Amino acid sequence: MHKTLVVVDQPVSCNDQSDAPLPEFITFDDYLRDYPRKNEPKTRIINLCDTERYLSKGYYCSLLAEARNHEVLPSVKTINTLRESEQTGVAILSRLKGQDLGGLIKEKQLLICFGQVKNPGLQKIANQVFKLFAAPILKLEIESHENQIELRLERLAYSALNESQLVFFYESLQAFTRNVWRVNTQKKRYRWDMAILVNPEEGAPPSNKEAISRFIKAASKLGIFAEALTYEEIQNISHYDALFIRETTAIDHHTYRLATRAEAHGVLVIDDPNSILRCCNKVYLQDAFSYRGIPAPRTRVVSAFDQDSLLQLEQEFSYPLVLKMPEGSFSRGVFKVNNREELASRLQSLLLESALIIVQEYIYTEFDWRIGVLNGRAIYASKYFMARNHWQIYNHGSKRFSSGGFETLPTFEVPKTVLNAALKASAIIGNGLYGVDVKHLDGKAYVLEVNDNPSIEHKVEDAYLGDELYMQIMAEFHKRLEARGR
Repeated sequence: MHKTLVVVDQPVSCNDQSDAPLPEFITFDDYLRDYPRKNEPKTRIINLCDTERYLSKGYYCSLLAEARNHEVLPSVKTINTLRESEQTGVAILSRLKGQDLGGLIKEKQLLICFGQVKNPGLQKIANQVFKLFAAPILKLEIESHENQIELRLERLAYSALNESQLVFFYESLQAFTRNVWRVNTQKKRYRWDMAILVNPEEGAPPSNKEAISRFIKAASKLGIFAEALTYEEIQNISHYDALFIRETTAIDHHTYRLATRAEAHGVLVIDDPNSILRCCNKVYLQDAFSYRGIPAPRTRVVSAFDQDSLLQLEQEFSYPLVLKMPEGSFSRGVFKVNNREELASRLQSLLLESALIIVQEYIYTEFDWRIGVLNGRAIYASKYFMARNHWQIYNHGSKRFSSGGFETLPTFEVPKTVLNAALKASAIIGNGLYGVDVKHLDGKAYVLEVNDNPSIEHKVEDAYLGDELYMQIMAEFHKRLEARGR
């Protein structure tokens, strides 16, 4: 038995819109504060919050739902994809190729609620659109020019519906909540060619040139032709069997978009879009850590700036405190504050950029552990020491000593508590390649974050295993391609 919650930006009264009972409507703030609940039934989330702005509450609603193991509509992947309205139109036309579009051309725009439309003659088309972009309310705009048709798809806000559209929306909502949500996982199969995504202009790439060269050599020994390509050089990702991302990833970035397109074409991707989504946003990670019992520093997610919020933080934590932007890599977007004045100033400025900010207790150690995990197995372990005269591994304000030293060890020399915490944390992300950052203090492990696309550089992470590290990673690609078949 599923419980369905409809999450909205502001409280709404919908009892007079339908005679039949509707799912429970709650605000985003209620969902942030009151869920997940202990012993709750399986929960499905319908996110009607505004998602037009990146890192908005609507964005976080779907992100948190995924972290809490709640089925959610739309997914974060869908929200991000729908921001590219021109590309969505092309994808729909590709899916509808060969079908009679005469009825669609007569329409200037089409309202699709949970895959349903008022015109029965267009229901088959609406089903195809909903399979591609599963979102509660979609608006399809149609323009025809002689023998050509152009489509633009966008997610329509709940608040934009007029009275008659609301009636149709609630009818569609009732029908939808009686069905089981399904995800199309059909894959295509291609020859064994691998694209390794790199960016020569990147200042601190995940892998240096020598490491990339060793990946290519390891792949060739396993029957995989691999080549290093920039984003611009990958004209058609569907021509490849596998994509290995070795450029720093971000959600609002071509790395995520390429991974999404690759996965849609059946290309084997490390790291996959879901891993990028989950790892690149620290709000997801912290919520998932809490929900799954992962040992981590004491953490609170803040959505408002006022005196009460500051007082609550001071009652819960002691100075110094660590403030984190939800997205960031290589210690960017992470700040230490030492008093209320610094806390107020930094928190207020960060909330202008993101609807949620992470506040965390400060734990000092001389180094952080980085455990490399591939498909649930630890393959390397490194100690990353703090940058000189700095509290982080990276000091972006220093030109001479921008990062600390390192030491790479065999995984059997890692404290058991650290190794267990890293494996448990990576398991909530997926079965890809991850770098888990862990602090170890007084015999206890504290997971800081799980990184997709972790650093693997020649003479750093491979200092113990050497070429065997590259072989192990390429062997995972080989195993998955072999399991998938040619």
